[in-house]
Formats: sequence, C-alpha cells, structure tokens
Amino acid sequence: MPAWGVAPWAAISVPGPCDVVKDNTVSAASVAAAAPQTAFNVLAAISFCHLLNDMMQSLLPALYPMLKGTYELSFGQIGFLTFTFQVTASLLQPLVGAYTDRKSRPYSLAIGMGSTLIGLVLLAFATHFATLLVAAALIGTGSSVFHPESSRVARMASGGRHGLAQSVFQVGGNVGSAIGPLLAAFIVLPRGQSSVVWFSAAALLGIFVLLQVGHWYKTHGVARLKTKKPSGTSLLAEQPARVRMAIGVLLALIFSKYFYMASLSSYYTLYLIERFHVSVQQSQMLLFVFLGSVAAGTVLGGPIGDRVGRKIIIWVSILGVLPFTLILPHANLFWTAVLTVPIGVILASAFPAIVVYAQELMPGRTGTVAGLFYGFAFGMGGVGAAVLGKFADLTSLTFVYQVCAFLPLLGLLAAFLPTVSHEEQVASQPAR
Repeated sequence: MPAWGVAPWAAISVPGPCDVVKDNTVSAASVAAAAPQTAFNVLAAISFCHLLNDMMQSLLPALYPMLKGTYELSFGQIGFLTFTFQVTASLLQPLVGAYTDRKSRPYSLAIGMGSTLIGLVLLAFATHFATLLVAAALIGTGSSVFHPESSRVARMASGGRHGLAQSVFQVGGNVGSAIGPLLAAFIVLPRGQSSVVWFSAAALLGIFVLLQVGHWYKTHGVARLKTKKPSGTSLLAEQPARVRMAIGVLLALIFSKYFYMASLSSYYTLYLIERFHVSVQQSQMLLFVFLGSVAAGTVLGGPIGDRVGRKIIIWVSILGVLPFTLILPHANLFWTAVLTVPIGVILASAFPAIVVYAQELMPGRTGTVAGLFYGFAFGMGGVGAAVLGKFADLTSLTFVYQVCAFLPLLGLLAAFLPTVSHEEQVASQPAR
C-alpha cells in the first residue's frame, strides 16, 4: 500500500488520456479501447467523503424538532433555516463549476469541507436563531464547493462509465443523509445541541482524505478530462437553441423532484409526529427508511441509464412515482412508511441520469453543468422548504402533501428532450 503522504493514489492504474479523434472512420471499438479504466479507488474515496459531507449537513434538518421546541420556532422559521442553507449552496455552485472549468483547483474540495467544519461547530454552540442562520450559511458554502468539484472528480475517474460513476458518487451522499437522522436521534437528541461538535472529527477525516484526492486530481485527473470528442459536431454546436430548451426541461424536472423531496426531508418527521403522534426517535427512524430508499434509487439510476438510455430513466423516475405520491396523504402510519420506499427509490433514480445527460448535451462543461444542476437542486429544496413551511402554517402538513402529490406530473415534459447522438454516447463508453 502506498504511503498517504507521498503518492496515495499510486496504486491506481491510470492509462494516458485518449487521443483526439479527427477521422470519422475511427471505430467505436478503438475509441472504447483507448479509454482510461475506471478508477474505483478514487470513486470510493470521493463517495466516502460525500457520505461524511451529507451526513454532517443532514444533522441540521434532523435537529428541527429539538430546535423548534428550544427556540420556539414556527414552521416558517424552520423553512427559512433550510432556505438559508440550500440557497447559499445553490447560488455559489454554478459559479464554482464555471470557474473550475477554466482553471482547475484540485485542493478546493478540502477547503469546502473546512467551511462545513466551521459551520458545524457554530451550530453546536448557537444560542440565537440568527446564529443558526450563519451556521447554515457556512455549511451551505462548503456544499457549494464540494458538489460540483467532486462531481468533476467522479467523471475524471469514470473511465467512460459516467452514469455508474455519478451513482457511486451520489450514493455516498444519500447514505450520509440517511444515517444523519439516526445519529441525531441516538447521539444529539439525548445529549443536547452541543454534542453536534463531536461530528467535527468526521469533517477533519474528510479534509484529510480530500487532500489525497486533490493530489490524484492534480497529477492524473485533469488529463483524464481531456478525452477525445466524437467525430462531427455536438448537438450544442449544431442546435444551441434545442440544447437550451432541453436544459430548461431538465431544470423543470429537477424543480418537480426537489420541491417534493423538500416536503419529505424537511417536514416528514414533523408530519409523523403531528398526524400519528409518534415519538421523535420513531420519526427519525422512519425518515431513515425513506432516505435509505433514496440511496438505493441513486445506486440503480446511473448504471441502468448507461445500459437502457438516460431518457427512459428520466421518464420513469419522474412520472412513475405519481401513483405513490397521490396515495401517501391518505395512508395510515404503516402504509405511509411503506409508500415512502418506492417514492424514494423511483424519484432518486432520476438525478444521476439527468446530470450525465446534461453533460453529454454540453461536452467540455463538466463543472458548469454539475454546479448548475446541484445548485438548482439545492435552491429548489430551499425554496420548497420555505414556501411549504409557510403553507403549512396557513393550512396543515397533510394538505401540503396532498398538493405536492401532483408535482410528478411535470415528468410529461420529458417528451421534449432531444436524443444525444449514438456516436457521442459510444465514444464516451469503455470497453465492455
């Protein structure tokens, strides 16, 4: 095993980048044969750091029941707290992605994790609502750096298996989001808000690992992104208006997905407590079931999209969830827990396919696309939490879920998505 301090990723076999294709007669087999192999060590490291990052970030919504009682917060204030975190992240992510497309910053991932560390410590010792908002903003800033850059690293390490790489990367975050509420239920809630500081050890571990990822990024990763382009011109060059329309459709689908996800991730525990009178710990366990299903859906979405096509996955993952969302507000406690499983699996399978599909539409803009879609997803989650919180104050959480149940109908917009050329998709795939 190589020493971490010298060349921690030296054990990874890193073939040279693909040559630029200029001859239209070059076969798909030779393209695939020249592709670098998937660097699973790097994917595992970045997925693990995504787990740590999102585990720490998920502590904030997991603490909402305790914070609501301690600070006597309204649903609107809870929504604004989520809004502060997610909008801070969403506004900066596209800027970070666009900047690093022009000039790589291999060690920015560790810096982003440092911002999350500071926000976490501040959250542990906050005594006022305003301080909670500052802590949420710092955590959001860390996320704004981490997500677009780590998505870029996943593509660097993919070896052409882009959907698989995005799923491996994203599932780390889903698992972290799922275990965060459990840790909050069994560590933070019994010991109080200040025990959040214990999780700073996870942030320090993440910084250490990301420094090693940054070294691999600097020495090998940048070259891997300079792979050859398919012969001919891309859809972006030939039909930019059509690409802009497609990106608009994808953003509308993200709106549908994350507005609905906000209703569950931010208010599901409160909904269970209010309607079924379960304990706080029981509500956290049921939230874990839902978030675990989200992780499972993320694992499935990318590899299936690599095989059957990303448009099919996008269609099924948005519209396919509609029957379950319509039934959920009318179900009893048992069926509520059961229904959240297919909702999480089906809905989460869309995001890896959407990100890779958009990157295929806009080749050479990996960071910009990742920043745009991760940022918009966070922004829609934040806006959704704030709007739905106010709506819940005026009506009820049950009514909120009845209204949100119709959001998956926006999946019909997938009919307007263009088809990425077969030549471009083949050129990005490794040898099977």
